[in-house]
Amino acid sequence: MSAADDVDELIELYQLGLDNFMKGNPEPVKELFSHREDVTLANPLGPPAHGWDEVGATIEHAASQFRDGRLVGVEIVEKHATPEFAYTLWLEHAEGKLSGRRTSPRSLLRLR
Repeated sequence: MSAADDVDELIELYQLGLDNFMKGNPEPVKELFSHREDVTLANPLGPPAHGWDEVGATIEHAASQFRDGRLVGVEIVEKHATPEFAYTLWLEHAEGKLSGRRTSPRSLLRLR
């Protein structure tokens, strides 16, 4: 299997994980992240997190903000993979409801 195939497989697993994430389940996404202390996560729901303890907690907090959601699609903007390094830039298209809010048209969330 080539490095590009490995990256494609990881992207597919992450997309499946994001669908669960939008339903409030962080576990499939957490499994895909490095658990090393040099891991970093910057997401739109909070400040950047460094180290596995912070990253894991940030993923859990972010997933807790959603319910009844789904991943609509992922648009790959750029992808490059070698045996030593892989880089992918994509846009996630998801929709769902914010947890803790009454269901109304205003509580629906669409991320692009």
